[in-house]
Amino acid sequence: MKKDQPYRLIISGGGTGGHVFPAIAIASTFRSRYPDTEILFVGAQGRMEMTRVPEAGYKIIGLWISGLQRKFSYSNILFPFKLLSSYLKACAIIGKFKPHAVVGTGGYASGPVMLAANRFKIPSLVQEQNSYAGLTNKKLAKRAQKICVAYPNMDKYFPADKLVVTGNPVRRDLLNLTTKRSEALGHFAFSEKGRTLLIIGGSLGAKTINESILSGLDKLIDAQVQVVWQTGKVYYDSIKLKTADKDLRRIRIYDFIKQMDLAYAASDAVISRSGALAISELCIAGKPAILVPSPNVAEDHQTKNAMALVNEKAALMIKDKEARKKLVDEALKLIYDQKQSDKLSINISALGKPNAAEEIVNEIEKLITCN
Repeated sequence: MKKDQPYRLIISGGGTGGHVFPAIAIASTFRSRYPDTEILFVGAQGRMEMTRVPEAGYKIIGLWISGLQRKFSYSNILFPFKLLSSYLKACAIIGKFKPHAVVGTGGYASGPVMLAANRFKIPSLVQEQNSYAGLTNKKLAKRAQKICVAYPNMDKYFPADKLVVTGNPVRRDLLNLTTKRSEALGHFAFSEKGRTLLIIGGSLGAKTINESILSGLDKLIDAQVQVVWQTGKVYYDSIKLKTADKDLRRIRIYDFIKQMDLAYAASDAVISRSGALAISELCIAGKPAILVPSPNVAEDHQTKNAMALVNEKAALMIKDKEARKKLVDEALKLIYDQKQSDKLSINISALGKPNAAEEIVNEIEKLITCN
């Protein structure tokens, strides 16, 4: 792709790590290919992207936007005003920044930004992480020039002629984790002889997983398992309070883990929700996993994500309603069963798509070249 000036790219998406981290991965890959690229993120005020994006080294502008609540809420009354305000601000941003392309990864802010891109006739690309398409992305699909998806058979949600199956982009530091194991164990002050369990409930945490670990924490302590536990910001203080009298010499508790590459590298097994990003990261990391799908998602898509791995004998699954009784016991069985762990690791690694970000950047290049 030839160019006579630095490329300018706007990326919009957020609300959860499932939207934020793929967006950052796309930005990092594009910049690694074209170091002089100007990249601007647009997110939603007060959401996690307003913190995580600057931490990754990118500028971000926040819009006054939020989603509609399913139950009655006074905030729903403000929604039309927020949408109009955000759309007008997005138009101003695009008019001033003059991007060569706009990328939306889902979340509240993506809608106004992608609509504004369409108004200015800026080529746009949607990246859908899940096997069940999000509402924002479904609405935007007709206006986008290209739609990159992680799963086949997504033509039931999107125009087939725009679809490209790329997989989900993950952070580049998750590649080649085996070379980081000693560093990772040192980072958490763990013994190389111990077995390490990583617990992640998604970027915002998971109540059921946290409660299940709390109820079985004594078993983990007695088994001398080393634990890295991401609780989510909402649950962190209460969990620290409830574990204050426990022997936490082998337990590391965080509200959010910034160096996830080291957390994966140190782990021998993982407990996780089964959101699209979590699945993609586990496949790249190649770690044996127990998945606990969230029941509070559209079309129960986390169960579908999990079953896609279970059917390939690439992961274990425990239903949310059974987790409090079974999760810790099953985790202890897995972490000390080397034969099963190796089998799961081999099978889940085979499902990974390490070049997803590169393929998405290829599609962005095509959009710029053709316009």
